[in-house]
Amino acid sequence: MRTNPILNTDSYKASHFLQYPEGVTTVYSYIEARGPKDHDLLFFGLQMFIKSYLTTPITAEDIDEAEEIFTAHGLPFHREGWAYILEKHNGYMPIAINALKEGTVTKTSVPLALIYNTDPKCAWLTSYLETAILRGVWYPTTVATNSFLIKQQIKAALEKSSDDVTGQLPFKLHDFGARGASSQETAQIGGLAHLVNFQGTDTVSALPMARQYYGGDDPHFMAGFSIPAAEHSTMTSWGRAGEKDAYANMLEKFPQGLVAVVSDSYDLFNALENIWGDELKEQVLARDGTLVVRPDSGDPVEIVCQTLEVLGDKFGYSTNSKGFKVLDPHVRVIQGDGIYLNSLKDILDAMIEKGWAVDNVAFGMGGGLLQAVSRDSYQFAMKACAIERNGDIQPIYKEPKTDKKKTSKRGIQGVFEEQGQLVAKTILPEQIADSENMLKRVYWLEQGVPQITHLSFTEVRQQAEETS
Repeated sequence: MRTNPILNTDSYKASHFLQYPEGVTTVYSYIEARGPKDHDLLFFGLQMFIKSYLTTPITAEDIDEAEEIFTAHGLPFHREGWAYILEKHNGYMPIAINALKEGTVTKTSVPLALIYNTDPKCAWLTSYLETAILRGVWYPTTVATNSFLIKQQIKAALEKSSDDVTGQLPFKLHDFGARGASSQETAQIGGLAHLVNFQGTDTVSALPMARQYYGGDDPHFMAGFSIPAAEHSTMTSWGRAGEKDAYANMLEKFPQGLVAVVSDSYDLFNALENIWGDELKEQVLARDGTLVVRPDSGDPVEIVCQTLEVLGDKFGYSTNSKGFKVLDPHVRVIQGDGIYLNSLKDILDAMIEKGWAVDNVAFGMGGGLLQAVSRDSYQFAMKACAIERNGDIQPIYKEPKTDKKKTSKRGIQGVFEEQGQLVAKTILPEQIADSENMLKRVYWLEQGVPQITHLSFTEVRQQAEETS
């Protein structure tokens, strides 16, 4: 369903064209995550927003619809301004966006993007677009950041306990979040943000997003992978008395490769000890692949360790060079219930304490990955920092006496590397294009046509690896 770009804003924005002082020709704004202080942040998603929302021009019908709605809504409507954009710029937004390279890992409080109007008659436009642009940045960046932080946790645990850190890491966190997301678009955007860090997902709708918005040379590029897996409906359809048959059917229908089977429909430990570990043991060991057992209820820390102990007792294990136990390669575990940033660390710590290599377990994350986030998770904001008025650049800022943490940056913002860290600096307009400024031009108009500095998804992943 097409969204009218003029209506993709907050109500009060419609009146702001009347509120600027005379002589203002340019408004500069920046986007940042204000906190927590010195927290890592993985920037991602702006290119999706630009291609989705800025490359579609407004139409006369959009202007008519917006005028009718805003007027009935109780607000003034800047018909003259929108008609000018339609006539002068073919309906495209005359703004420029400069941003960090997507995939960059930096600290909070570093500007991620600078936005400003490029037509002096459209100074009101910069802040009008705040609602849409900020939403297009905060959500994917927050999901990508949380996924990145989990990746660092798992990587540290693998480095302690595994002989195969590089091979294990890309598939250690699987996205189970599609059904818990607020909309398909949320699942698409958040699901792709997760795939910057990992390659496992069940959020199918995220996969074409990588091709559509971050496509590279390979039109068949695949950003994420999954495996055949059971759910409770398929297992319980056999009835309680048919639990063994349900599991045996999975082994028969998927004789090779990885296959995941949820095993707690009735009694997890009966399934582990008697069905998998006894009645079907020979079939499991005869497979050309790996059975991934999924416990799906109970305290995650206890259940994961208990599951490993039973599988180790039934199927055996080896000890790697670091002294940690690794299950027979025919069996592994995936924990997909109750996984959050803090709970995952508790599971990893408990596994290592009990001598189990992290190789044995993968994790699935649902609502905690794609939905349990907000703009306040990292205190995202887009703030005006400078105006050009009567030919002069004037810094502007807010500094609330009642909350100094909300003090905004003053002056046009640039980002520069100093001693291996990115830092914000106030710059002059001519320094926006400085080769040392890390905020590079990613969107602008050229002879009325939108221009985009395109990044492939592979380049985004490489950037995340290089700057982490």
